[in-house]
Amino acid sequence: MARPAANSGGSPGKAKGAASRPKGGAGRRNGEPVFAAVDLGTNNCRLLIARPNARDQQQSFTVVDAFSRIVRLGEGLGQHGNLSEKAMERTVAALSICAGKIRRQGASRVDAVATEACRQAANYPDFVARVEKETGLQLRLISGQEEAAIGLAGCASLLDGTRPRALVFDIGGGSTEVSWIDTTEDRPRVLASRSVPLGVVTLAEKYSTGMELSEENFDLIARNTKRSFKAFSKRHGIVDAIGRGEVQMVGTSGTITTVAGLHLKLPTYDRNQVDGMVLSMDDLRAVINDLRARDNDSRATLGCIGRGRSDLVLPGCAVLQGLTALWSVPSLSVADRGLREGMLLRMMQGKMPGRRRRPRSRNRNSSGQKNTGRRNIASGKDLTSPASEQGTD
Repeated sequence: MARPAANSGGSPGKAKGAASRPKGGAGRRNGEPVFAAVDLGTNNCRLLIARPNARDQQQSFTVVDAFSRIVRLGEGLGQHGNLSEKAMERTVAALSICAGKIRRQGASRVDAVATEACRQAANYPDFVARVEKETGLQLRLISGQEEAAIGLAGCASLLDGTRPRALVFDIGGGSTEVSWIDTTEDRPRVLASRSVPLGVVTLAEKYSTGMELSEENFDLIARNTKRSFKAFSKRHGIVDAIGRGEVQMVGTSGTITTVAGLHLKLPTYDRNQVDGMVLSMDDLRAVINDLRARDNDSRATLGCIGRGRSDLVLPGCAVLQGLTALWSVPSLSVADRGLREGMLLRMMQGKMPGRRRRPRSRNRNSSGQKNTGRRNIASGKDLTSPASEQGTD
């Protein structure tokens, strides 16, 4: 299965299943349909805008714009059960930038999803109404199981096909999802998945003192993670399958991509070098041990972390250590792709409820990170079963 390929140039034709032009404005760029995916997580707000590559029947796309901002929507959620006013303000500002980019690119289909923070928040309905009023974006709340299935669709091309099973995990801001995958057929099939409320933001708030995570609490998080997935693992015979050499492990999260970037000693994070690489367990543990030996100020100086995430990387590494203690594979594949990519592919293939209504502008002078470089993302495979049909635990 192919890794992301460079953009081969040319003008792809119209892809099958593309939406018609929405009322009130352009829905295409140069005659090609444009799709937008917004992923609102507990820690980050991410946007990807792309057009399908017609030559491979909606199995890949070319990115025309992207955006990512740390918003910490789940800040304080564990203590109060509600999204805080400051967190909502930060998030609405980021979503306003997303809406402006979507409008300027003339996206014909838009899907905006919310995940664990909104699943847990009592005031989620009020927040959704506020987002639509101020940005025009209509947020759709998805379950942990659907989140795992869509994320798999985005990273399916990293499944190498040489082993009959794959174990795909995503350590997020508010939850961790694991999917158990059958790779023996042309299209990967979700056999079972499990989502647990162990995410880097909520864990940092619960277990860190200031910006530091003690050795004792690091080990506690790792043990709790292992315990949370132990019954799931036993039920599906995952440890035995690993022992027979039948399992490929794939990690999709800021935690594993950060660890990979640190292993490569990148001065600044570079997706092109990280996405698709194979990381040995020895190298993974070496990076984790180095991070545990540093204080927060030292972690913040590392180019792949920075000040905005320096307090979150250790809780994420603790979850990662718990997962790899339970499932002792010799190496794992690293994916800097997932939910947004899966959303785009499914919309392009007519499998996602993308909305034709384009977000309206909002009177806010905000600026954000910008990625104007175009890249080509190859999918290779899609799931055979929709999220509603997959096994859950």
